Amino acid sequence: MTRLRVETASPYEVLVEAGAHREVPHVLDSLGDDVRRVAIIHAPAVRERAEDLRDFVKGPALEAHLIEVPDGEQAKQAEVLTFCWDVLGRAGFTRSDVVIGLGGGSTTDLAGFVAASWLRGVRFLNLPTTVLGMVDAAVGGKTGINTASGKNLVGAFHEPVAVLCDLDMLQGLPRSELRSGMAEIAKCGFIAAPSILELIESAGPSSVLDPTSPILAELIAQGIGVKARTVAGDLHETGADGTVGREALNYGHTLGHAIERVTGYTVRHGEAISIGMVFVAELAHRVGRIDDELLERHRSVLTLLGLPTTYTGDFEPALAAMRVDKKTRGDQLRFVVLEALARPSVLAGPDEDVLRASFEALRP
Repeated sequence: MTRLRVETASPYEVLVEAGAHREVPHVLDSLGDDVRRVAIIHAPAVRERAEDLRDFVKGPALEAHLIEVPDGEQAKQAEVLTFCWDVLGRAGFTRSDVVIGLGGGSTTDLAGFVAASWLRGVRFLNLPTTVLGMVDAAVGGKTGINTASGKNLVGAFHEPVAVLCDLDMLQGLPRSELRSGMAEIAKCGFIAAPSILELIESAGPSSVLDPTSPILAELIAQGIGVKARTVAGDLHETGADGTVGREALNYGHTLGHAIERVTGYTVRHGEAISIGMVFVAELAHRVGRIDDELLERHRSVLTLLGLPTTYTGDFEPALAAMRVDKKTRGDQLRFVVLEALARPSVLAGPDEDVLRASFEALRP
C-alpha cells in the first residue's frame, strides 16, 4: 500500500493499493453526517463495478445514484455535462452531497467538472480504473470538457477529497490501454524522476505491462508522486519560484492534444503524448537544448513500451490545432522542452521552419 499526500491549500490523500475502493465508505464518513446522496459517474465499460460500488455504499441514510456517460473523450461534451446536471437536480443534490468519478481519465475529468460547477462546487472523490487515469487525470484538480475548438478548453481547478487507485481494477484492461497509461509515467521520468526511466529500462515490457506486477505498482506510485509534488507547488499553473512549475506536466501535450483533435480522438491519449514527446525532444535538440543521447533515449524508452514514436499526418492541420493550445499566449506558441534530463523549461515562439523540421522528423 502506498499513501501519498497532495499538499495543496485543501490537502488530500492518494491511496495506491489493491482493493482501494473499499475505502470509499471511510472517506464518506470523514466528510460528516450531512452527506445524504452520492452520484457515481461512470462509463459503460465499468457499469458492473459501478453497480457493485452503489450497493456497497448505499444505506438507510445514504442514497447512491448511477450516472452512465459515454466512453472516452465522448464523455467530455457539453451535452453530457448538462445531462449530469439534470440527474443531480432531479435527485435533489445539495452542497453537502458527493460526486464520485469511476473510470478512466475522461470520466474523472468530467466528474470533477460536474462537481466544480454544481452549486458552484460540491465535493468529489476519484476512483480511476486505468493507468492513465491514476497517474494523470485523477490527481491535481484539473477538471473539464472539450469543445469543437480543442481539448480541455472549458474547465475549472477543483480538487478531490481523495483519490483511490485500486490496482485490482487494472486486471482485464487491454494491453493497449496499459501501454497508453505508461506514456504519462514515462513523461514523469523525463521531466522529474529519471529513476522511472531506469526502472522501465531494467524491468522490460513484460513486467512493466503486467497489471499484477509490483513493478507496475511502483511505477504508478512514482508517477503519482511526481504529479503530487508538482501540483502542490503550483496548483493553478502560474509558475513556481521562477521555474516552469506545473506547466512541466504538459510535456509532449501540445502536439499530443493536436493529434487527438485532428484524428477525431481515434488515437489514444497516451499514444498521442508519446508522439508529442518525441516531437518536443526533436525541437529541443534542433535549438541546441538537449544532446543526441537524450533525444535517442526518448525513442528507445517509448519503443520499449510499445508506444508510437512516428506520425504520418500533415503538418498544417496539426499546427492549426496547436495554435489553440492552452499554453499559447497571443499568437505565440509555447512548448515545454528539456534543457537536460529532469530539467524542464519553456520554449516560446520557435520559428515555424524549426517546428516543421521537427515534425518531419516524425516520419517513419
